[in-house]
Amino acid sequence: MTEDIDHIKTRVVGIDVREGRTTYAVVSIRGEIIAQDHFRTSDYPEVTDFVKALSERVIALIEENGGYESVRSVGISAPSANYLTGCIESAANMPWKGVVPLAAMLQDQLGMAVALANDAHITALGEKAYGSAHGMKDFIVVSISHGGLGSCIFTNGLPHLGVNGFAGEIGHTCVEVGGRLCGCGRRGCLETYVSDKGLVHTVEEEIAKSNEPTLLSELDDLTINTITDCCEKGDRVAIKAFHRVGSMLGIGLANYASVINPEAIILTGDMMVAGKWLLKPMRAAFDEHVFHNIRGKVRILVSILKEGERDVLGASALAWDVKEYSLFK
Repeated sequence: MTEDIDHIKTRVVGIDVREGRTTYAVVSIRGEIIAQDHFRTSDYPEVTDFVKALSERVIALIEENGGYESVRSVGISAPSANYLTGCIESAANMPWKGVVPLAAMLQDQLGMAVALANDAHITALGEKAYGSAHGMKDFIVVSISHGGLGSCIFTNGLPHLGVNGFAGEIGHTCVEVGGRLCGCGRRGCLETYVSDKGLVHTVEEEIAKSNEPTLLSELDDLTINTITDCCEKGDRVAIKAFHRVGSMLGIGLANYASVINPEAIILTGDMMVAGKWLLKPMRAAFDEHVFHNIRGKVRILVSILKEGERDVLGASALAWDVKEYSLFK
């Protein structure tokens, strides 16, 4: 009798594609990461080679962890990905240029349903399902890492993607006319000032114009962690650089909140390791510039999810939403 009953597949695959590394995992219906692995994205400058390598690795991981009969679908997070088209479109920080139909390419290789969304959209799905936005309906997730700034808006419990799928691109709003050159080709974009690369640029500017002694000049490699360490040691130039970056971020978020009126803004990404050195000036600038009727009413939170897990979990949440399709029923 049970042979006539359709069985629900209880696992999906979540994939997080970044400039430096691609992570893929088999995830259970309860959000448990069953198995996970990664490889260097930069080893595959040709997207066809990347898709072939990714599909081979995903197939191997599936076969080692329950087989195709247990896996329903695949969700992918990638920069500049468009959920509505299933394509990566003109990614500023990725090796593949133009329009890349990644979802269709991977679906052809794997023989099962594949959904694709940008990294901020995926991060928001992960936060809503498993993190700081759990139980919220109106919120913004802002992700600041690996050279960029992305965001996703949730309204009434659903992501607002816009008519073409590009809503929430606060990182590419102009904050300084004729300012720093952005990877998108324009100048003065917010992400050129508040991303990790923007922080390094600001530090270099502060070193060049400062007469104060600074530990920063002794560093072989300027990173978020090394600059933060200098702040912890009382380095005034490092603290000033973070103050500039935090203030610019606070103004950007205040403008965002004034337009959207969210319950909360959830911050994620590599820049969060800076802690108070970034967040204190950011909060001060936010409170100064946000619309007065919502001042004190917008919560600013830092994600509670682990950096290495958030986006594969978000991608797995996306996978559950795509219509099931499989050549391996």
